[in-house]
Amino acid sequence: MQHLLGKLHLKSQETDCNQLEKHIVTSPEEQRLIDGCRKGDRKSQKELYDRFAPKMMAVCLRYMGDSELAADTLQDGFVTVFSKLDSFSGEGSFEGWIRRVFVNTALMSLRKNDVLKESDDLETAWGLASESTTALQDLSYKELIRIIAELPPGFRTVFNMYVIEGYSHKEIGEVLGISEVTSRSQLQRARKLLQDKINSRKI
Repeated sequence: MQHLLGKLHLKSQETDCNQLEKHIVTSPEEQRLIDGCRKGDRKSQKELYDRFAPKMMAVCLRYMGDSELAADTLQDGFVTVFSKLDSFSGEGSFEGWIRRVFVNTALMSLRKNDVLKESDDLETAWGLASESTTALQDLSYKELIRIIAELPPGFRTVFNMYVIEGYSHKEIGEVLGISEVTSRSQLQRARKLLQDKINSRKI
């Protein structure tokens, strides 16, 4: 659904950001927080949490689709961030590193619940949606993100990984333990369902 991707501007933007991350140097302010957290300084930990929690909560909501599950994932993600800070080399975007931690944390939670276990039974139940842009004309970014959060877990996971995080179908297959064909079909059906949801809200 090219029009939807154009509306989001997410995959290309974040892919470009990922390429630029390699050339980003940690700022003195971020390094101060990192050093403080590595020493177990509670003030630095709170400052880092307050600084990144809102953005990372948005990431958790995109994957988990439920505020309570997202809140649990947020806490688990920060536990990982604080325990794995020594693995951050200082090269590239610190925020990008944190975001990858939260994406991986969300994916681990979803894998535990086997979110794709029933998806293959729906393989022939979905048709291709038309490429009409009418329903997207006045849709806000925030509303679109809310609709994405309403997708079934399997569809939502593949959609987030492919469209927003910039994973390839091969990489998605390796992370989720599914085939590239399944990943592609999940994305196709996620787009179809997303279009249907958008259209229904415009009636």
